[in-house]
Parts: sequence; C-alpha cells; structure tokens
Amino acid sequence: MPLHSGHVPAWLAERMTKLGAAISESVLYHYGAAELLSRLSDPFWFQALGSVMGMDWHSSGITTSVIGALKRGLNPRAHELGIYICGGRGRHSRNTPNELRAVADSRGLDGEALVRASRLTARVDNNAIADGFQIYLHAFVVTAGGDWTVVQQGMNDASGLARRYHWHSPTVREFTCEPHTAIVGENEGAIVNLVDRAAGPAQGAMLEIVRDDPERALREARVLTAPRHHDVRAKDVDLRRLGGVLAAAHERELRDFASLLLMENLGPRTLQSLALIAEVVHGTPTRFTDPARFSFALGGKDRHPFPVPLKTYDESLDVLRRALDSARMEDRERIEGFRRLNHFVQVVEERWRPEADFEAVVAHERAISPDLDGRSVFDDRRPPQRRRATSRTKARSRKQLSLFEP
Repeated sequence: MPLHSGHVPAWLAERMTKLGAAISESVLYHYGAAELLSRLSDPFWFQALGSVMGMDWHSSGITTSVIGALKRGLNPRAHELGIYICGGRGRHSRNTPNELRAVADSRGLDGEALVRASRLTARVDNNAIADGFQIYLHAFVVTAGGDWTVVQQGMNDASGLARRYHWHSPTVREFTCEPHTAIVGENEGAIVNLVDRAAGPAQGAMLEIVRDDPERALREARVLTAPRHHDVRAKDVDLRRLGGVLAAAHERELRDFASLLLMENLGPRTLQSLALIAEVVHGTPTRFTDPARFSFALGGKDRHPFPVPLKTYDESLDVLRRALDSARMEDRERIEGFRRLNHFVQVVEERWRPEADFEAVVAHERAISPDLDGRSVFDDRRPPQRRRATSRTKARSRKQLSLFEP
C-alpha cells in the first residue's frame, strides 16, 4: 500500500471507533471470538473493514486507524466481550508485553507464552524476512481463551510502500515454518525469507537445529496489491456486486422490502451503507477480493470516492447500535435483519445481475454530498459551513438517478 502522511481527523476517528466496535460486536454475537480473529487475519476482510469505516481504501494508514479504532472501542468492554487489542504503532507496540501480562493475569492465561508469541512474530517479520520493510506497527489481538491474531505493518522509505503481515495462532504450527496466514504486498523479486518452508537447510546451517532438509514446497497464497493511484476507479470494483447493493437501496420496491427486513424506515442512502456493513459482518471470504467497493458505504476522508457523509454515517451507526442493544435484551429480530439484508442483496445481485454505472454513482454521491454533511480532511482547514437547501438541491435529492444498468 502507498505510504500516506497526515492523520485521521477527530470527527472521523470518533465515528470509526463506534462503528468498528459495533461491527466487531456483531461478528462476536453471530459467530464468536474465534471467527473475529480469523477475519482480522484475512487481509482482504481487514481492508474491507477499514474501507467501510470511512478510511482511504488503499492507504497505509488504514492499518493504523483500524487497529486504533478497535482498541479504543473494544478494550473498555474487553472483559464483557472476551477480546483484547494490545499494542499498536510506535511506542504503543513497545507496551505490548505489559498489556498482555495484564490480560493474562485477569483471565488466568500464560502471560509469558503470549509475550513470547508477540516477540517471535515481531522478530520473524523484522529479521527473518529481509524484504526491505521495517516493522513499525505491531498489534496483538487475544481472546479470553488465549487464541490470538497479530497484524503487523512495515514500511519501505525507498519505494514509498507499506506491507502488512497477518498471523493467526490456530494456523501456526511452527514459528519458523510458514507461520503467516498472509503477507500482503507486491512481488518485487527474490527476498531472504528464513521462515519459508524451503529455507529449512538455511535454518539448519545458521541455527544448527534442523537436521534433515524439510520437504520443499510453496503454499499458494492470495496476494492483494494496492495500486498507486489514490482515487477509486471502476477497475478496482466488482461492478455487479456494487450494482446489487445499489439496486436494493435505490429501486423503490426493493428498497421498501430491504427496509422491512431491518424493521426500519430507512432512506436509500442509509440502506446502501447498511448493506455494505452487513456484508462485512456476514460475507464469506470470497466477497472481499475488491475492498474498494466498501468505500461506497461511507466514502473516504480524502474525498475518494467521495467525502464522508456524516448524516449517513451517524444514522447507519445508530441503526446498528439499536440492533445490538435489542439483541442484548434477547430481542434478536433487528440484529438478524442484517443477515437477511446481506442475503437479500446477494439474491438481487444473482437474479437481476445489475451492473453499476461507476461514473454515475460517483457523480451522484458527490452531488448529494452537501445535503448529507459530506466532509473530508480538506474541509478541516476552515469551519464547515452548512449550505442552505434551495429548491434546486431539494429537487436533486428527490430525483431518482439511474445508478445501475439492468
């Protein structure tokens, strides 16, 4: 991913904290802590999560901001939810051992074993893999039962790129033999990888541990390479899948039925956002090969593909939070509505096979942005001004645009 400078503004960071926590809580409710760990170890799902939360869909900052938001949102309720976010970027990563020991003391876990795992993952990615990327972010996510996921990110100043490394404890047989669930990055030629399965002889020569040469085989791995361009383009998005979301949200009859599934009186723009959030919660791994599509839920802080619509963000978050609160009171209908909405959109996608008109979608979102309190980091240089609604803008917001082709 391209290295990006700058920061997440407070108005977005606060919302990301709430939405990230609500999405994580939804996954915990439906599928349990083990599944949330598994998803965090999937680079495609992780990228989609950051996109649906309003971050720039392909930048290096998505890793830092998502981890930070989850840590702020989940840790205050960690004892209740049974999941803890430790570490982070820079100085926060150096405090990981102390945080893990505190979790272990409160949950009766082996704290030193967790600290050892944390240190080994950092050393493997920083030292055993000589790929030109220096680790600067280390996040260790651990459950009350002791399972863990590690997300790390390194930077290469010369190329201006960042690379992410994902781990998941149930898949780690040996720390010295292909322990990752994924290393996300562009293939830039031969590197030194001492934890590759084929590196057994090198390990033996260096460490005098491995006596016999292990079988030489390379595991097939999916690779996601974020393009250099900052804007979202049609080629970055599965237009048929996006078309299914837009059809369910903007066609009157489909929208009414989709709203009924959630038992809410929702407008098309909020339904569009909630449909993509529902997919992040309930979608299978194959649904996340185009993370850029999820930026059409709540935009991006740098206006790509459009400014963050604050009204839609807050309303979507409110619907999800009400659903979670109802589920906590043993009223599961609202939270199950998200599962039904996800299934409904996929039925629309397969049965009608609508394909999004990419340029029309982006143009429409940017046109309605002022009416939805659209905001980006560029607006923070001056106080945001609400534009008075004129008869023209009111008519535009009511106009039914053709955002997909049947």
